[in-house]
Amino acid sequence: MAGLRPEGCSPELCSQVTHYGSRPWPAAAALGKALPFQKGFNSVSFALQGRLPGIKVKYLLVVWLGIFVGSWVAYMHYSSYSELCRGHVCRMIICDQYKKGIISGSTCKDLCEERGLLFQHCLSSSPSQQVYRGLWRDREVIIKCGIGEALRAESRPDSVPRRDVVLFDKPTRGTSMDEFKEMLLNFLKSKLGDQPSLPALVSRIITMADVNHDGKVSLAEAKSIWALLQLNEFLLMFSLHEKEHTAKLLGHCGDLYVTEKIPHTSLYGVDVPPFLQSLLPSLAHQLIHQWFAPAWPRRAKIAIGLLEFVEEIFHGTYGSFYICESSLRNVGYNDKFDFKMVNLRKVATEMTIRGFLKGRHCEQNGDCTYGRDCTATCDKLLKQCKSDVVQPNLAKVCGLLQDYLLYGAPLELKEELQKQLRTCMTLSGLASQMEVHHSLVLNNLKTLLWKKISNTKYS
Repeated sequence: MAGLRPEGCSPELCSQVTHYGSRPWPAAAALGKALPFQKGFNSVSFALQGRLPGIKVKYLLVVWLGIFVGSWVAYMHYSSYSELCRGHVCRMIICDQYKKGIISGSTCKDLCEERGLLFQHCLSSSPSQQVYRGLWRDREVIIKCGIGEALRAESRPDSVPRRDVVLFDKPTRGTSMDEFKEMLLNFLKSKLGDQPSLPALVSRIITMADVNHDGKVSLAEAKSIWALLQLNEFLLMFSLHEKEHTAKLLGHCGDLYVTEKIPHTSLYGVDVPPFLQSLLPSLAHQLIHQWFAPAWPRRAKIAIGLLEFVEEIFHGTYGSFYICESSLRNVGYNDKFDFKMVNLRKVATEMTIRGFLKGRHCEQNGDCTYGRDCTATCDKLLKQCKSDVVQPNLAKVCGLLQDYLLYGAPLELKEELQKQLRTCMTLSGLASQMEVHHSLVLNNLKTLLWKKISNTKYS
């Protein structure tokens, strides 16, 4: 091949032919000018060489900025984690009180001696309310502990009393069983109202306090159950324990308590993490929810459970309760698609709300709001809040269920379902004045959903 010469090629020129396989290409120097593709390549090369220092600087700036932002996010995450997650402090305080004989409980031995109750994944949203996913006797559980007094004592140890004096101060030594029962009854009346069912609730509290089942309540057992009852969520969980829509209490130690784990903590099965919620548009939230939502018949079953819960807390056995933050993060379901209330801290008793509103100064209705959305009207002449919440639980729940139930609903049901949800969302007025209307709307909605899924594998 080396001896072959392209047609029309002079000896001088052919001596400078550059071969690529069997196809000869004239060298640029021999031709005296650049080929067209080489002109373009050279112009790009010169341009890159001229801008290369600038490109390198920009690249380095981008990399440095990425490292800085990543480090800042990691630092903030670690700082917030170390601030929010103080399970070791909770364990230390509880076990110290237990070893001193100040408190008692069914989980104390496992927590402090045998290490059978383990803190695992942190779920805390506030430093004073420690929430962990944990393991107790090979069972997945939720562990909750309040350490607000301890945190304040850490920051100002000279000005704040010790936590055991503040929290575990009642009842005092020398209190008789009859006096303790009277204490409990008066406390429950202040929180739940003067209900005829309260004596039975007192008996259940005494039974739970008697950890060693000896028919007596020791001072440590009484102090522990008294401290637990000061926690709003525990009081509501205990009051609603007969209802299947709240998490079951499994045990306690002092004011630490253990509940069953609810597998799904959002109606949609998955929720957008808090740090992404402000970054993603609402349409992205909606798409994520739709992708991960259970099948429509299962959603209907969960919705029926939520409606039943609303029915249970409306003039229930132990009074009325109000949902004061209607959020997807507070409601969920188990593996059988039975509705479960995830967060009872956002639910308040009627007596608690009335106590908050009584004599409260206001300029507008927003000044008469307990929690996020338990709002009463403002008497603008007297400049004081009225005592009744305007929007009932059912209207708030229907607002949550609107998108949840209408997406993917059967076509023959969708129009009627939309109509009933719209009627439900417009409910307002005092509960005492609309009890019949409230019950009618709730039952119509439950019946509509139940007819569609009854006698199927989803019922």
